[in-house]
Amino acid sequence: MRIKLPREKRIYYIKTVIRWIIYYIIIILFFSTMNAGTWTKPILLVPAALCIAMKNDVMASAFTGAVCGFLTDVACGKLFGYNAVLLTVFCAAVSLVFELYFRDKFINFFWINAVVSLIQCCLDFEFYYNIWKYDHAEMIFYGITVKVWAYTVISSVFVYLIFKFVNKKLMPREHLTIKEIIDNNRGITQFSKE
Repeated sequence: MRIKLPREKRIYYIKTVIRWIIYYIIIILFFSTMNAGTWTKPILLVPAALCIAMKNDVMASAFTGAVCGFLTDVACGKLFGYNAVLLTVFCAAVSLVFELYFRDKFINFFWINAVVSLIQCCLDFEFYYNIWKYDHAEMIFYGITVKVWAYTVISSVFVYLIFKFVNKKLMPREHLTIKEIIDNNRGITQFSKE
């Protein structure tokens, strides 16, 4: 059983609210950068959604994945909801995997991001180009899809560092157990007697 003191509870709520506000400010900034430039640019919202999913519960991760997916659809001009469904499923799965099996290490994030980005890019190519049997569709795959995937994987390093910094400063600490509180009180009592 964990005990939350009233002051600790207030700090917990304040840090959580500030952290989520910063998360969504970063998401809006990434959305803005995705709307500028050419077609071959990184899809920054995928690693951002996965970074948030690594450290949060399933429902918050799925919601963030849906928001990032809708914004990706808008930025890329895709069918509204297509990427939202994909990122919702991926973020919920990543949240569960990091909660149950993986540690919060960069290498774990990097390869999961590479796989998720590859699946998303390949499905995008398959449903938007290859299924319609366009002539020279493989040129689109090698000319655009692979470049977008590579840029997304490379940029995920910087995205991870940004979210790591935010989480380091604003992620609430685990609260004390009853045993730790008793041990701390014994130490204070012994210190005051001396």
